[in-house]
Amino acid sequence: MAEAAVEAGEKDHITTRRFATGTWLSGSLITFTACIMIVGTVAALGFVFVSANGAIDVYGRPLGTDFSSFWSAGVMAFAGHAPQTYDWSAHSEVLRQSLGTELYYPWSYPPIFLLVAAALAALPYLPALIVWQATTMLAAVWTLWAIMPRSRALMVGIGFPGVLICLMNGQTGFLTAALLTGGLLMLPRRELLAGVLFGLLAYKPQFGLLLPFVLAAGGYWRAFAAAAVTVLACVALTLSVWGWPVWQAFLDSIPLTLTNVFENGDTGFGKFNSVFTWTRLWGGSLTLAYGLHVVVAVGVVTACVRIWRGDADLRLKGAALLVGALLLTPYVLDYDFIVLGMAVALIAAYGLECGFRPWDKTLLALAWLMPLVARTIAMTFYLPVGLFTLVALFVLIVAHTRDTPDGVTPRRLATAA
Repeated sequence: MAEAAVEAGEKDHITTRRFATGTWLSGSLITFTACIMIVGTVAALGFVFVSANGAIDVYGRPLGTDFSSFWSAGVMAFAGHAPQTYDWSAHSEVLRQSLGTELYYPWSYPPIFLLVAAALAALPYLPALIVWQATTMLAAVWTLWAIMPRSRALMVGIGFPGVLICLMNGQTGFLTAALLTGGLLMLPRRELLAGVLFGLLAYKPQFGLLLPFVLAAGGYWRAFAAAAVTVLACVALTLSVWGWPVWQAFLDSIPLTLTNVFENGDTGFGKFNSVFTWTRLWGGSLTLAYGLHVVVAVGVVTACVRIWRGDADLRLKGAALLVGALLLTPYVLDYDFIVLGMAVALIAAYGLECGFRPWDKTLLALAWLMPLVARTIAMTFYLPVGLFTLVALFVLIVAHTRDTPDGVTPRRLATAA
């Protein structure tokens, strides 16, 4: 009995050691898993399109679900009715007449995004959906290649489960990730262009909340100024096209969106991945939910400012920005995890050159897989595995920035001249 117990303990120790060091994560296992996910993604998309009746899938939803909101709002804006896009009844009627669906996906983006939506609405629905998905995904793939120019990395990136979720929802995750990560990669040599990319995030402003803090902390004032000018230019363009009424309509719609879609959880709190939404799901009051989220937000901003003021490697600074952006906003869903995928790539690239800490590889593998199961686990067992993963990854990044391996020179961002 004693010998059996000792043998079992040794096996447990070996297993724990394998997960701690990441030796279980072989190259062949990584390639196999990525290939399976790519095949699964293609098969799922193929089934949805082949079984669809026109623009409506077998489940009665528009192909690209949320994209139907973008395209129908674009139709209205293209026809000169931009302010009415924020009228839920008018918008839903256009969606019903155009696609023949009774399901409604509200339009709540700033008028800046109407410029893109109106351009897409110049095409019929399905071609517009394909153009949207293809262009934004290619932008994200290009950004990933800039981080890790390796064929296996590209395969792992395309196989990332968040890709399937973003494609199925017709959502903005690829564009958000490309703008945030692309701006970060441009900072060392093309600071003004980096600022322009950051400024374009005004189309989805909750993911740009952290940018002013880190740019100021790092002294990247040209990027800061370029981002501000870009935002003002986009606002001016919308005013020249549609006038002030579209902005007034947007501002008037915010309380309805905030109350119904967000605070009351009509979308489903389990679909979100923030401290605020999970406090609400577990029965917390609005005051408690906002209070706890503010505490987390202050901690994230403080940590990111410290990191960006220091000499940490560019890839760690970038990963802190990306994961911090997801933690800072209370409105983050699983299709936004394309941003998380970019952060995983940055940490992996750093680790391959500078070394991994214990449990790093296992945590990165779990973070890569997490979007595949996060919504199901959340909706079934009320466990926020998405939020837990974001917090764990942020802690990992902070731990890495506290020490620089001997003999390794960090890749520093260029200081503003």
